[in-house]
Parts: sequence; C-alpha cells; structure tokens
Amino acid sequence: MRTLRTLAAAAALALGVAACASSSSPGWTFSPTEPATPAPSQPSGAPPTVVPGPTNPTTGGSQGDVTTGTTFNIAALNIAFDVTEITVPANTTFTINFDNQDAGIPHNVAIHKDSPTGEAVFTGEIITGPAQTTYTIGGLNAGTYAFICTVHPNMVGTLTVTP
Repeated sequence: MRTLRTLAAAAALALGVAACASSSSPGWTFSPTEPATPAPSQPSGAPPTVVPGPTNPTTGGSQGDVTTGTTFNIAALNIAFDVTEITVPANTTFTINFDNQDAGIPHNVAIHKDSPTGEAVFTGEIITGPAQTTYTIGGLNAGTYAFICTVHPNMVGTLTVTP
C-alpha cells in the first residue's frame, strides 16, 4: 500500500513538472504596470524664454569644448551637457539653443552666480526630451557663473563673462 501511494505521488509530481515545462507563457501572476507618462514638453512653436537686457547679439564660434560669442548650441544627452565651457562678453544678450536628446527625461539650463549652488540669475523652462527650445539671456555682469540642469545638478558647465 505504501508503495502504491509513493508511485501515485511520483506520478502526480511528474505530471506537474511536465505541465510547467511545456508551458510557453512566461507564467506571470500579475500584469506589469504601465510606465508613468512623462510631462509634456514645450510645444515647438512656443516662444523662447526671454530675460530683458541690452541687445547687440552677434554670432559666436566654437573652439572645441569652449564656445565664445552670443549664440550657443547646448545638447543634453546621457544625463550630461555636450558643452562644459562658454565665454560671453559682459552686458551682451546671448542665446542658447538647447537640444534635450534624452528621450523621456526632463532637462533645462539654469545660470548661477559663482558656482552651481550660487544665486540663480536665469532659470530656463524644463523640457522633456526629445525636444528643443531657445533661451535668451539678458546681459550679465563680468564674472564667473555656472550653468546647470536644475533637475540633474550633476550636469554642470562654466560660463565666463568677460569685461
């Protein structure tokens, strides 16, 4: 009798293992949750963020990682800026063409006096990538500034304003 029960239990176990092994579904006991919907980005036709200041913009040029002039292209990709140094003349309005290439991730450009934790002198609108926007910044006094992403404060660069 004991042998018969052992055989019956072994047969039931073998059937259970065979049924699990032949299953082609992943065996989910729940359905995965949908990812959170990212915040909408600024519409492409929206006006740029403008800070009043003197107007005599000129076109700047690129020098490797250091960019000089009054129009700059900065991209955010892989939670980093592609430019880490910018130089502008004092009291001159300048423009940043900002390209957030990180899909589903919000970024912006903000400018702080002296260091990334210094006084904020400009804060651009946060956009969720992929998206682009243009920031126009009024003339700044000569000195050293930092530009950062307020969402990811490890994204930093140096802005030098020359007399």
